[in-house]
Amino acid sequence: MAVAGAKVEKSTDARDAAARLAEVMARIEAARKSAEKPAKKTTLVAVSKTFPADAIRSVIEAGHRVFGENRVQEAKEKWPDLKKDYPDISLHLIGPLQSNKTRDAMALFDVIESVDREKIAKAIAAERDRTGTCPRLLVQVNTGEEPQKTGIPPSETVKFVSYCRDTLHLPVDGLMCIPPVDEEPGLHFALLDKLANEAGVAERSMGMSADYETAIRFGATLVRVGSAIFGPRVAKKTS
Repeated sequence: MAVAGAKVEKSTDARDAAARLAEVMARIEAARKSAEKPAKKTTLVAVSKTFPADAIRSVIEAGHRVFGENRVQEAKEKWPDLKKDYPDISLHLIGPLQSNKTRDAMALFDVIESVDREKIAKAIAAERDRTGTCPRLLVQVNTGEEPQKTGIPPSETVKFVSYCRDTLHLPVDGLMCIPPVDEEPGLHFALLDKLANEAGVAERSMGMSADYETAIRFGATLVRVGSAIFGPRVAKKTS
């Protein structure tokens, strides 16, 4: 009986994940239809940080293939086996990258959205030269110029993108931002869109669970949504 119960529970989890994923996709499509000038395509990055491989597998089996993680070490524990089983997965690093994790990150992730300083850009270029391969890259912009957040200041963004592309010859495809929690996100999305145009890059990764529909109105090509798909996160217990 215990085994049968476990199967029922897993099946229920999978159905719940599929339903939540379908709801988010429907809301993305509705936001695109109501937007005046949406991007040609808006891709959902399902943020799987803190969730175990079984929970992620339920979302994969529901048909989704683009995921995001915040930490390199956590991703290394979950994703090699998942990517082996589902080789068409696209995995994004959306959290800060430490230079000593560059080699691991570039081996695992298909997109790094958090290139935020010259030291990291140089480390990525050095690893690219060593291996001959490089994931797609986005530059993180600190649109609110918050001292506690990483990211390039808006006034330096275009110059930094040019440095990465023209000097280091890195494949920078776009920009990413995380607006301040106490400010109108649309102002920051509009700024990121403006900077992306000035820098000549196509991707705009902006919008999370609370504001992704707003981001779509401002041309988001990538939105990052986690708990609305996977369910509420449970804080880890500390000893």
